Amino acid sequence: MLLNVLLQAAGGQSQWSGIFMMVVIIAIFYFFMIRPQQKKQKEIQKAREALKVGDAVITSGGIYGKIKEVGDTFMILEIADGVKIRIDKTSVFATGQGPQQK
Repeated sequence: MLLNVLLQAAGGQSQWSGIFMMVVIIAIFYFFMIRPQQKKQKEIQKAREALKVGDAVITSGGIYGKIKEVGDTFMILEIADGVKIRIDKTSVFATGQGPQQK
């Protein structure tokens, strides 16, 4: 529907104007939606790679903890005194101060 409106606005002069309009729409989607999301993902990945033992983190499930061990694809978090869980690195949502870390 949007394409029809744009083609009518262009005057529908030739098939090249339709192709040109599609290329313009794809370029707009790329620069305003896809590219910023890719940049954000790269920043999140860099932040996850920079985590080290002792950092306070929050998982995507909302669990606060302190990193006790870092592996290639996992982390071991201490969520309470003597309570440790093993999580996937990609589930670390943010770094921050949890209720138990002061």
